[in-house]
Amino acid sequence: MSSKSDLIRKYDVPAPRYTSYPTVPYWEDNPTREEWIDALRRRLVPDDSSVALYLHIPFCETLCSFCGCNTSITKNHSVEDPYVETVLQEFRKYQEELPELTKRELRELHLGGGSPTYLSEANLESLLKPILDSWNVSDSPEFSLEVDPRRTRLSQLEVLAKYGFRRISLGVQDFDPEVQRLVNRIQPYELTAAITQGSRKLGYHSVNFDLIYGLPKQTKESMKETIRKTLELRPDRIAFYSYAHVPWIKAAQRLFTEDDLPKGEEKRELYEIGRELFLSAGYKEIGMDHFALESDSLYTAYQNGNLHRNFMGYTTKSTDLLLGLGVSAISDSWDCFYQNEKILKKYQRRISENGQAILRGHKLNSEDLVQRELILKLSTLGKVEVPDPIFEEVRLYLASMEDDNLIEWKGKTLVLTALGKPFLRNACTGLDMRLRRKSPETKVFSQSI
Repeated sequence: MSSKSDLIRKYDVPAPRYTSYPTVPYWEDNPTREEWIDALRRRLVPDDSSVALYLHIPFCETLCSFCGCNTSITKNHSVEDPYVETVLQEFRKYQEELPELTKRELRELHLGGGSPTYLSEANLESLLKPILDSWNVSDSPEFSLEVDPRRTRLSQLEVLAKYGFRRISLGVQDFDPEVQRLVNRIQPYELTAAITQGSRKLGYHSVNFDLIYGLPKQTKESMKETIRKTLELRPDRIAFYSYAHVPWIKAAQRLFTEDDLPKGEEKRELYEIGRELFLSAGYKEIGMDHFALESDSLYTAYQNGNLHRNFMGYTTKSTDLLLGLGVSAISDSWDCFYQNEKILKKYQRRISENGQAILRGHKLNSEDLVQRELILKLSTLGKVEVPDPIFEEVRLYLASMEDDNLIEWKGKTLVLTALGKPFLRNACTGLDMRLRRKSPETKVFSQSI
């Protein structure tokens, strides 16, 4: 059996996070607007079909140099009003083309960014009220948002609570002052504590912290301290992400050098420290990068086999359709993907002209649909039955992981072992036919660990 350090070296290879399949670099069969609307219409035919809605708010007042998200950096809040109106215009266009859309049950709503709490209390209300007033909202919806504790007021969270938001995700990343300085995100512990405690008093029953390992100047001791402070606040969920260093895509990452970054075994040690501390504190490991308390709905969904994964990450509810509104937002009808323009001014101009702003998309073929289902099951259940036509090929591809006791086969069911949980992304590549055929360059995806 290989040692832990041997496994780390062996499987530290570029791999997707599989929030979609095919993954975005392999989208190639772009839908027309008419094809996209037809895909939505087919998905909405059953009266009991359901919808998840994603609203992208791109604005941040300052740039965090580690960030890989699609953001617009400005302290000029006059951008709020026109952006809200543009998103509502896009929403009204969908209503016009698909009158049945808002008659279907809205089960999920997620505000992402950027930082959604860049918007004022009034503009949060201006955005949400017309949308939610128009929709058939579930009796037990899951409404969630991402926040930057440095730019969040409890009065904003109070407005959102009024509209049914009960889950909140705080961008934390790291509590060490030197790491914060290097990534241009000075965020004292007291700020994070205040938003955590304040949101709970307002009725937010699921609090998530986003943490990142592999940031510049992180050390084993600093990671232990960050985890210690995290556990003091006892978030219900923790997303523990690997820093993806892609300066050829995100120029801000050139503000520090690669010499500042922990690499290979050193980086993996940071993950192992966090993982061990989370597990010993009562958190359960769920899928890729996530930990949750047994009292949280994410763990319940995992236990019940109801866990789902899409462009919003892991969710507790599965819906027939994910509709994304806003610049760069991605939508998913299961057999078709559709992404809006990523450049803010282009998005606003195109929505103003005709209510639509497609940048790219992908129509899934029959093979894509099979592989998508298989990868989704493996990434949510930790096991999947591999169909006969590809069984031998997949088993051969994953033979090394089998030899290393990271996976095992029970008949034709591929099962991730306890040792293999941190290598879930690697196991998923065994089912990714597009990645294997095209042999991507290493810069397409981030390292898997």
